[in-house]
Amino acid sequence: MYQRGPGQSGTAGHPARSRRRGLLVVTLGLVVLTVAVLQTAVVPILGVIADQLGASDVAVSWAVTANLLAAAAATPLIGRLADLHRKKRVLLIVLVVVLIGSLLAATTSSLPLLIAARVLQATSYALYPISIAILREEIPEDRMGSAMSVLSGTLGFGGGAGLVVVGLLMSGDADYHRVFWLSTGFTAAVLVAAAVVVPDRPRSGSGGIDWLGALGLAAGLSAVLLALTQGTTWGWASAGTIGSACGGLVVLIGWWLWERRAARPLVSIRMLTQRTMLFTNLATISVGMGLYFAFLGITQFVQIPHDVAGYGFGASVLEASVLYLLPGALAGFVVALISGRFIDRFGAKPVLMVGAAAGIAGFLFIALAHSAVWQVITANVLANVYISLGYGALPALVVSEVDAAQTGVA
Repeated sequence: MYQRGPGQSGTAGHPARSRRRGLLVVTLGLVVLTVAVLQTAVVPILGVIADQLGASDVAVSWAVTANLLAAAAATPLIGRLADLHRKKRVLLIVLVVVLIGSLLAATTSSLPLLIAARVLQATSYALYPISIAILREEIPEDRMGSAMSVLSGTLGFGGGAGLVVVGLLMSGDADYHRVFWLSTGFTAAVLVAAAVVVPDRPRSGSGGIDWLGALGLAAGLSAVLLALTQGTTWGWASAGTIGSACGGLVVLIGWWLWERRAARPLVSIRMLTQRTMLFTNLATISVGMGLYFAFLGITQFVQIPHDVAGYGFGASVLEASVLYLLPGALAGFVVALISGRFIDRFGAKPVLMVGAAAGIAGFLFIALAHSAVWQVITANVLANVYISLGYGALPALVVSEVDAAQTGVA
């Protein structure tokens, strides 16, 4: 059940209050848009970065790998901090860190400093759970589905929109720093908006941080993710890949045993093993994989020259973004905006199942029919419907199963 926060009431209330809530949802949507843009905007320009810095593709790939590793380590901890402290304060601190990372990336021509900047930007992944936790404090129960669908739709749309903007910025022989200057300016604007609009409520949770649990979770997740991201470079049967994967799994098993016995665990094992939470997390993995395939996989596919590989369209970054990705991103955003009504009426589980059916159709479509432009666009539209419905339903399932004081970390 939802727990009503200090800023909520059971009804829509005064028109001025409704306007403030609407402005809050829009502002948090912009916060989430920051997450989406930073997730996807860098990948299409990795080759440009390698050329302009005179570095190898393998070395430059660490701009993505280091970002993912840092996100895996930091997001659960930051989510817990948001549960324990003033959520607005934690939100603003994260945005400041992201701003520093974006500014560093925009001004440096050193690959090590660029990778360090991407590590700082990785804190942006925590902005989504913090925003959901803030919504739960400020929005009435009967409006939560619609509000979360706006944030979810923005998350899905932002990934595609970020690729479109990158395509426009990088036309010709543009300097890759343009992308990071854009993220710097956008993050600064979002920081100001959040400081003005987001209410500053007293801390709602109690307890402390299980630092050993945080360290174990960060180390275990990072090691497993390192094996997944570097397996193609190191070799899937190499000692590095196998050692990293096995070591990470061993650490995660130890973390699991520790969290079961800890008086105040970072993450409640009892919460994680609830049937709904367990399958929600498994579903989240699938939706996340679908997002990266729909945006980045299709981008790479359409850019491959057909006369070289026997497939692909030889599209430029701009063509891939505007022609192939933008229709799906727009369709996903529209679906997300209306998905909240269906979640409120039918529940999150049926909506998630409908989204999964759309995803199956889309991915089967592009697997079997990908020789024409319209086929790729259609497949991408279906995949975006899947992503939007999934990102709308999944947080609703989580929120329905946990106490308000555990929203961020859950």
